[in-house]
Amino acid sequence: MSDFDDKLAQHISELSKEKQPERDLWRGIELGIASAQDNSSNEDAISTTVTSRHWIAIAASVCFVTVLWFAAPFAFKADESRSDGYAMIDAMSMQQQQQVNSLLASYQSTTALTEDWQEQLKELDDAADVIKAALKDDPDNSALIKMLHHVYQQQIALIERVHAPKWQQI
Repeated sequence: MSDFDDKLAQHISELSKEKQPERDLWRGIELGIASAQDNSSNEDAISTTVTSRHWIAIAASVCFVTVLWFAAPFAFKADESRSDGYAMIDAMSMQQQQQVNSLLASYQSTTALTEDWQEQLKELDDAADVIKAALKDDPDNSALIKMLHHVYQQQIALIERVHAPKWQQI
C-alpha cells in the first residue's frame, strides 16, 4: 500500500464510531407523537371508512378486469367484423347529421312554408333509426344501406322544400 492509503486508513480508524446529533431531537419527536395522537383520535372513524372504500374499489376493479380478461376473446371476435362494417354506417350518419344541422342553421331566419314539416322530419329520423338497428345485425346488407341513404336524401329534400324562397316555387 502507498503512504497515502496508510494515512487514510489511520484517520478512518481514529474516527468515532457513533455520530451524535448536533441538537436534542427528543423534544421534536415528543411533540410529533402528541400531535399525531390528537389527530388520530378524531380521524379514526373517517380513515377506516376511506380504507374500506378503497379496498372495495380495488376488489371490484380486480373482479371487473378478470371478467373482461376471460370474456374479451369471445365478445370482441364476434363483434369485430360487425364493427368494421358498421363504421361506414356511423360515418354516414354523422355526415348526415352535420348536413341537416348546417341546413337548419342556414334556414333559421327563413319562415317555413308548412307547419308540420318537423313531424315529417321526425318520422324520417325514426325510419333511419329502424334501418340502423337492422344494420347492426347485418352491416353489409346493401339493400338496407341504400334504404338508409334514401331516407337521408328525403330529409335533406324536405328541409330544402319547406324553406324554399317564394320565387323558387311554381
